Amino acid sequence: MRILTLVKRVPATGGRIALNPDDRTIDTAYLGFVVSPHEECAVEEAVRLAELHGGETVVMTLGPAEAADQLRDAVAIGIGRAVHLETDGGDWDPIATSTAITDAIRVLEAADGPFDLILVGNESADSGGYQVGIRIATALDRPCVNGVKALEVAAGVATARRQATDGWEVFELPLPAVIGRLRAKKKEIDRMEPEHRPASPELIRLALPVEQEQTAEILGTGPEAAPRVVEVLRELGVL
Repeated sequence: MRILTLVKRVPATGGRIALNPDDRTIDTAYLGFVVSPHEECAVEEAVRLAELHGGETVVMTLGPAEAADQLRDAVAIGIGRAVHLETDGGDWDPIATSTAITDAIRVLEAADGPFDLILVGNESADSGGYQVGIRIATALDRPCVNGVKALEVAAGVATARRQATDGWEVFELPLPAVIGRLRAKKKEIDRMEPEHRPASPELIRLALPVEQEQTAEILGTGPEAAPRVVEVLRELGVL
């Protein structure tokens, strides 16, 4: 089994968050950085599944050179290989981010075969966009479910459980698949024996351009924009 976990470097969620003068971006001058919490759970779940089924675990992040610290955190938990899509500034919105990550996934899969599972957080702790994982799944044409709190894999099928108002929703997804927001069984990870942790994991660095060219179309304002919105959604295959 091959498992890829996507993580993001975010300001420490327990710290006091202050905004820059534009009232839109976070002042990071006095903040520490961590792996976004949902994605940290996904890292732990990847290690747990690899312990059960064997195979390779890979962690990937897109961000500045300092984001290598978060990759090291994942390796310390037990991930065997790290991929850093290194950026140098620029505005990486969900579209640019998911495009770059999808392209990198295709390169890795062309070299070593497809990932059976791609694990992501439901949303990042800083921007909370809820978009990147779904966009990657759509681009790769793979089934996706978010909000997962329990995951098991057997016979080429991932069984994901998501809590609902009156109980649990259960999804069976054929592999390969994309799974969002996992809650790992922390005690199992803590008991992992040292010999199972990689001694010298591979770290791949890929440089990305500062900015990616993007285009935007104004669809209209108010109810009169609805017909064009429907057209765009049909072009994207959403409807």
